[in-house]
Amino acid sequence: MQADLTMGNVAGTLTIQSEEAALVEELRAGSEQAFAWLIAHYHQPIFSLLARTVRNRADAADLTQEVFVKVFRGIRGFHGESSLRTWIYRIALREASNQRRWWMRHQQREFPMEQEITVAEGRTPVCLKDMLVDPSESPYDLALHEENRAQVERALGHVPEPYRTTVILRDIEGFQYDEIAAMQGVNLGTVKSRLVRGRASLKALLAPHQPGSRPTALAGMELSLREEAR
Repeated sequence: MQADLTMGNVAGTLTIQSEEAALVEELRAGSEQAFAWLIAHYHQPIFSLLARTVRNRADAADLTQEVFVKVFRGIRGFHGESSLRTWIYRIALREASNQRRWWMRHQQREFPMEQEITVAEGRTPVCLKDMLVDPSESPYDLALHEENRAQVERALGHVPEPYRTTVILRDIEGFQYDEIAAMQGVNLGTVKSRLVRGRASLKALLAPHQPGSRPTALAGMELSLREEAR
């Protein structure tokens, strides 16, 4: 029975690798249909990842487009050292890191969102952030209406890097440790250490809001430190 399951897993892995290799060849050949499939399949996951790591949804949308531009331009240089999914996520994480560095360099030149400006003489000053609010809700916003999930998302934004990204990749995106290590350019021990610290930080941030209980979203992602050390 176990041998059958093992052979089934191997066969499934080989099928996935074969399908991915065929997709990569189509992408290299410039197939518009292949790129359309790639964008349809990966756009939302990549946008969700970036929205959580750069904290600005407008920037995340722009970065998502930039990621697929770089995938399009760089696909000929992809030689299968990792899975195609891992390669795309690595590009996305690099773009997010570049965006954070740019923001740190330029934030002193930005107008604070709380600053009041006068749009016309004699008119009451208005707050800049109120002028930029988009009243519509995205599908992602609608999905976050559930209270516990929203609390986790807010707390996650306060988990320091690189622990936040590690928690996102493992507990939300579902990547394996070796895939995360490849994306972040670190060893497995570092990934596990970051994950433990990231989860501990998230749990501490959520504790004041959940006396006597914890959000179901956190319960679904939380593992014991003993399991992580294996």
